[in-house]
Amino acid sequence: MSLAPVPVPTHLVTFIAFDYGEKRTGVAVGNRLMGTAQAQGSVHAQGDARFALIEKRIKEWQPDAIVIGVPYHPDGAAHENTARAKKFGRQLHGRFGLPVFEVDERYSTTEALSSGAKDADAASACIILEQFLRSL
Repeated sequence: MSLAPVPVPTHLVTFIAFDYGEKRTGVAVGNRLMGTAQAQGSVHAQGDARFALIEKRIKEWQPDAIVIGVPYHPDGAAHENTARAKKFGRQLHGRFGLPVFEVDERYSTTEALSSGAKDADAASACIILEQFLRSL
């Protein structure tokens, strides 16, 4: 099951992506003009501390929108982390007022690890954002 494509207005150019995890959240940035993304490390915090660190990243990069990875089981079924990631997306939208787009992130961490990434969470966020940019 893949998420239904959502039209992305062309005025949205710069994106910040998050690979949500309960302990670590990977971060990547990219833009639709180049169609590329770059890993920006991970946020190692929870709760309000996580959002304070994310706010710094958003102020630094000034994205037009946010992309989040939403995990599913291999057969497309949702699981506990699916709901957590979706909630995280709603919280990001509520706190920062930016549009949030969801990407099916199945296998992104596996792909990041198999490529030898030192920070699998940030590499996974980069993979998620590149997948999103290719869909535009």
